[in-house]
This record gives sequence, C-alpha cells and structure tokens, in this order.
Amino acid sequence: MKIVTYPLFLVYRVWFYILIAVPILILFPFLLLSTLKQSWYPTFFKLARIWAGFILYGMGLIPSIKREATYQKNKSYMFVSNHTSMTDIMLMLYVTKNPFVFVGKKELSKIPLFGFFYKRTCILVDRKNPRSRKEVFESAQKRLDQGLSICIFPEGGVPDQESIVLDHFKDGAFRLAIEHQIDIAPMVFFDNKKRFSFSFFSGSPGKLRVKTLALIATKGKTLDNKRELNQLTRAAILQELEQSLA
Repeated sequence: MKIVTYPLFLVYRVWFYILIAVPILILFPFLLLSTLKQSWYPTFFKLARIWAGFILYGMGLIPSIKREATYQKNKSYMFVSNHTSMTDIMLMLYVTKNPFVFVGKKELSKIPLFGFFYKRTCILVDRKNPRSRKEVFESAQKRLDQGLSICIFPEGGVPDQESIVLDHFKDGAFRLAIEHQIDIAPMVFFDNKKRFSFSFFSGSPGKLRVKTLALIATKGKTLDNKRELNQLTRAAILQELEQSLA
C-alpha cells in the first residue's frame, strides 16, 4: 500500500511548494513595491490574502468558517490560534481581513522566495538570541501604533508530538495585548493537522474548519493578569478542539 500512497504524498507536498512560489513570482513587482514603506503594508496584506487563497484552493483545502466573533474595521486585535501546520499561516490570512503582522520564527526566512518577503514584513523571533524578545516587543509596539493587528501562535511552535492536542501557551501575546489594551481574538483550526501536518508522508484535500471565538477583553487589565488571560484563551481553544474529537 505504501508503494502507492507514498508517491502521492510526495506529489502533494511538491505541489504545495509550487503553489507557494507561483503567485509570488507573478506578483513579485507588486509585492516588492508594497514593502518599500511600512505605511504601504495594508496593500501587501491584501496581496498576501490572495496568495493564501490561491494556495488553499490549489491544494483542495476548502475553508469553512464559523464566526462567533466579528472584527471591526480599522481596529487592532491580537489574533491567536492553535498551531499544527504550515497551512495555519495561509488560513489565518484567508479568515482575517484586518491587516495584521505575524510574529514568527526567524528560521522561516530561509525558505526561498517566501523567506524574502517573510523577513521584510513579519516580526522575527531568534530563539538563540536573548535580546530577540525585547526587539520583538519593540517591533510589535510600532506596528500596533500604526493601527495594525498582531498574530502570534502562542504555543511558540508546532508540538513535537502530533498526539498533543494543544501545547502550553507562552505569555508574549497576552503581555502585548494588555500593554496596548487590545482585544484577544482566538481562533480554532480543527483540520489543519489532518490535512497537512508536518509529517511528510501525510495529508489530503478536504475541508478546513475554522471557528472565531468570542473576543477576550483586556481593558483595565494589568500585566499581573497576563497568566489569567493566557489560561482563559487556551481553555477556550482546547474546549473546542476536544469537543471536535469526542
């Protein structure tokens, strides 16, 4: 059976990277132009959403969105979700119209083509550099001051074991949300691990269910409450994931 399925998985993976590259090559002049000034970032974000939709539908991954919360135009949020797949990036872009900036691993900047724009537009975290945390907060504050939102996967990466439903959350997203008194906007990605996990020989086309959960307010909260907000957000996402597995 593996003789049949493994070549199909290989083709599916290669096709994914082709879909990443093709729209970047086509849109390259416009993408590059939109990164020349930080004030032009909303234009880049619109192009990134087109890129994300192209990849998802090209892979046969059809988003199905259930909205418990809606987002106001021209308002900043702290977007967070569970993290299980590279498609989390595309799905977050597809679901969200409010321009946001990813906080993500510096290692992704090494991916050809994608990495070129990733390092020009995202806030990069270098886990080996002790100063990186401070630089991340300073960069995020500048973007929030410009009226943008921030997106952080608070698990800090994909869990090493796929059997883990939801890893522990780090406090960074909640600290930023409190400092800027912006609402936390949790989302749940139910199917990304099944459809396109980090295990190479896996995946298949199908539905990608998303649920935007009720906003969690930070107004009046202080940094003493960051752990409370962390646990509240994680519990809300975990409950949805566990119910979907029941």
